[in-house]
Formats: sequence, structure tokens, C-alpha cells
Amino acid sequence: MSQTYEFQMAMTCEGCAGAAKRVLGKLGDKVTNVETSVENQKVTVTSSMTSDELLAELQKTGKEVKFIGAV
Repeated sequence: MSQTYEFQMAMTCEGCAGAAKRVLGKLGDKVTNVETSVENQKVTVTSSMTSDELLAELQKTGKEVKFIGAV
């Protein structure tokens, strides 16, 4: 079952947002939706994975990331 999670992520430009989308895009059908907001520095992810697994993937971008909560 999919759940939607919000993460705070240090993003200064669309390139940073693209990095988040790229690492999550590699997870295939485990991730059904990714929305990024550079202005709010948030990444919203709908996925069948746990928040800890998603956090680990987002940390691969090298950006500072923290889990906010489930939506």
C-alpha cells in the first residue's frame, strides 16, 4: 500500500529538485509520485517504501534531508 511522505530538503535550484527526482526515479514502481518545491524546500513522495528507505535514497543526493511526516 502506498503512503505519502514529506521531506525537508536543502534545495537552491531546479537542479537540486531534479537530483531528488532522479534518485527516486531509479526506484521504479515503488515510487508512484514525486513533487518538489524549491521555494518551500520540500519533497513530497508517494511510495510503497518506508520513510526511512526513502530518506536513505534522498540522502544519496548529498543534500541535507530530514523526514517531516506522513501526509
